[in-house]
Amino acid sequence: MKNILLFFVLLYSANAFAQIKITGTVKDTKGKPLKAVSIAIKGSYDGITADSLGNYSFVTDEKGEQIIEATLVSYRTAQKTITCNGTALVIDLVLKELVNELKAVTVTAGLFEAGDKKRSTILTSLDIVTTASAQADVTSALKTLPGTQSVGESEGLFVRGGTATESKIFIDGTQVNNFFYSSTPGISSRGRFNPFLFKGTAFSTGGYSALYGQALSSALVLESIDLPDQSSANIGITVVGLSGGLQQLSKNKKSSYGFTYNHTNLALAFAIVPQIPEYYKTPVFNDVDANFRIKTSKTGMLKYYGYFSNSNIGIKNPDIDSSKLKNAFKVNNTNTYHNISIKDKIGKGLRLNAGLSYSNNKDNIANELQNADNVKAVITTPSFYQFKNFAVSTKSDYVQARIVLEKKLPGINALRFGVENSYSNEKNYFTLYNGVQLADTVKENLTALFAETDIYVTNSLALKLGTRAEYSNLLAQANIAPRVALAYKLNTNTQLSFASGTFYQNPDRRNLPTPLNVNFSKANHYILQYFLNSKDYTLRSELFYKKYNALYKTSSAYTGKDVVVNTDGNGYAKGFELFWRDRKSIKGMDYWVSYSYLDTKRNFNNYPTTMQPTFAAKHTASFVLKQFVLKWKTGFNASYTFATGRPYYNIKYNNTTNTNYIADQGKTINFNSLSFSLNYLPYLGKTNSKKFAVLVLSVSNVLGQNQVFSYNYNNDGSIKVPVTPPSKRFLFVGCFINIGVDRTQDAINGNL
Repeated sequence: MKNILLFFVLLYSANAFAQIKITGTVKDTKGKPLKAVSIAIKGSYDGITADSLGNYSFVTDEKGEQIIEATLVSYRTAQKTITCNGTALVIDLVLKELVNELKAVTVTAGLFEAGDKKRSTILTSLDIVTTASAQADVTSALKTLPGTQSVGESEGLFVRGGTATESKIFIDGTQVNNFFYSSTPGISSRGRFNPFLFKGTAFSTGGYSALYGQALSSALVLESIDLPDQSSANIGITVVGLSGGLQQLSKNKKSSYGFTYNHTNLALAFAIVPQIPEYYKTPVFNDVDANFRIKTSKTGMLKYYGYFSNSNIGIKNPDIDSSKLKNAFKVNNTNTYHNISIKDKIGKGLRLNAGLSYSNNKDNIANELQNADNVKAVITTPSFYQFKNFAVSTKSDYVQARIVLEKKLPGINALRFGVENSYSNEKNYFTLYNGVQLADTVKENLTALFAETDIYVTNSLALKLGTRAEYSNLLAQANIAPRVALAYKLNTNTQLSFASGTFYQNPDRRNLPTPLNVNFSKANHYILQYFLNSKDYTLRSELFYKKYNALYKTSSAYTGKDVVVNTDGNGYAKGFELFWRDRKSIKGMDYWVSYSYLDTKRNFNNYPTTMQPTFAAKHTASFVLKQFVLKWKTGFNASYTFATGRPYYNIKYNNTTNTNYIADQGKTINFNSLSFSLNYLPYLGKTNSKKFAVLVLSVSNVLGQNQVFSYNYNNDGSIKVPVTPPSKRFLFVGCFINIGVDRTQDAINGNL
């Protein structure tokens, strides 16, 4: 018995002597200890879990060469070869974090994006329609964000010292050539498209992707919705018109079709709120659109959207050169737009995104000088009066085809590359007071190649590299535009981003054709951003600098109208922007504050020297407030915009020196506007009847504050008249009935 006990004692001692102790720590690549890491000898049961400080210690019976392995969710497995020879080992291990979409940093410098769940949601469709000053217009809502200017006399997005033509708008990847309704002089027009058409909105205030071009300042990229959740119908009755629509989802939920019709007549609204100008043709708009969507596979979608619009406006204003005459201006516009796009996987790790769009726009414009009896007056002395009687007919066709391939690389890295071709044919017919007709045609065929890659070094560090090359048949010139963006994640909710790039653009159509050879205009962007984003708060602050080169200079000496004569212009824009959004601090309330400081000057168009452009205010601020009272099912929305005065100039031409000079200049008064809207969301009938309504009351510039956008001068410059809104306030009242889709719940969820 003693011998047996002695045998087991000796056996235990031998095993204990054969065991070795392994200790160490586990850290990440930044040197931070990792807890709960599983450490083990590969192929054995020997191992342990690291403590809260990343320390571990265990013993093993294994001998010879072995592999020690450390594993942790969201980190790459670490392995190290060790030799077990009876001596204790100290093995420190380093785990590299796996890059994944949920945790990875995103490049956001210069970008306001909505619709992409992994990015910051800034403005949704519901945000747009409930922003009091927006009147349900996409671009008007964007004007409450930093970087944009409050320009009331002209439509478009004026971004960081750039003109409206320097901002381009895209739907499902292809450019929209006439996004806004045709306007009358001194009065801006709104966008043509319904905000609820779009599921995603990416508004770049600078440094935008290499996938897009021909814009010196910014790109607004809109992505249309896919299949609706269910079939629905809607009816709208407002103070400005009627609307109705249908969306039909197939039984298998793999396809849908729909259409809407809108009739707008501002007669009743103008009767309630008198207008300063005399509208001898009340603005009337008729819009029809149709769509179909087909799910081609589990990951593929084919979408079509078609739009037709016709509008008529006639307006009279006193003639600035006379006390008795007036100018009767009218415009008739017909616009069509078609867009078809497809997205689908076409191979292992390869995805296709292709689109084709076509638009046709026709404007028939006429101006007639009239006497007090509304009879046409033809005056040839002084000679400038004769040019106040004219007619212009413009016809433009625009086609763009685009193919983008996206290749998935290891991890979440990706490479996108593609080709794009844009063709435009624009014809102008100008009829003088005496019936003489002048005509010109401008054709352009622009081809672009582009590539862009997303490189995720870690979850905290990402790089976007891109380049775009274009060739213009019109200019017979080519360009190459490199772009780069970098983002570094400071912690879970905050990051730093930097973006830089080169951007090119053709001359504005209004200044073509030109008798001289010119090149592309050019801008270089530099943007530094700090970004904090959480469920309830968003903070963005940006510093930016833009350098303009080869800006277009214009002159009327060649053809009688302002045309591009050289690319000797230049300029700069620099500034600071801040955006803060808070959805939590006050129960049921959502608000945001934006501020922009802009220092910009440029020498372009007919400017005699480098000057602050007329569309640029040095300080701009907006405050938007949304309070939803759940008990009343009512939303109260307010927005306030302030901007310092903008410069205005009377630029004259000196025939002796053949140069331009400033005959008069000044600054407008500060811009102030407070707007308010109320949305009441009742059920119609029983609560389970699937019939819902939204009652809307909206008033712009509630306080009736004076607003002056610019000044117009008479021929000799002795008289100047302020350019103001057509009315101090605008009132909108409407009822929108939805059958099948509970928009009330959307509104409630969007405001909680």
